[in-house]
Amino acid sequence: MGLAAIFAMAGAAQAAATVQVSLWDKGANVPMTTGFAYGMSGVDMSKASMGITAKPATVKAGKITFKVKNSSKDTIHEMIVMYRADPTASLPYIDAENRVDEDKAGDKGEVSELDPGASGTLTVDLKPGKYVLICNVPGHFATGMWTEFTVKP
Repeated sequence: MGLAAIFAMAGAAQAAATVQVSLWDKGANVPMTTGFAYGMSGVDMSKASMGITAKPATVKAGKITFKVKNSSKDTIHEMIVMYRADPTASLPYIDAENRVDEDKAGDKGEVSELDPGASGTLTVDLKPGKYVLICNVPGHFATGMWTEFTVKP
């Protein structure tokens, strides 16, 4: 096999970007604070009782692997990737169920309910744009369990 063919194959087999995601909370004994949903203005996220961190928060388009760890000691969490066609708009919410309407919100994939201390992995092919990672266990999104995520060209 020639050198040109080897380089062509290497380019085609582009490695997936890896994002480390931590699902965290301040513990079951800390009251769940609300009013921290994505898109709300003037919110002090340092007061949120739950959250998501993603490192890095920006990656190149293509295959992206999310390595998700539920860092909680006592609470089940999940991570869902949502595409934001309009990053300024709030996510569609079902008040009666206290969660985001995943069907209307642009769900691109998820790591479903993880027990405390458990980990999971999700690999998805994402196009350039703005995304938000959320936990949609009832009540968790409004307590601050979301983070913005950018995919660049």
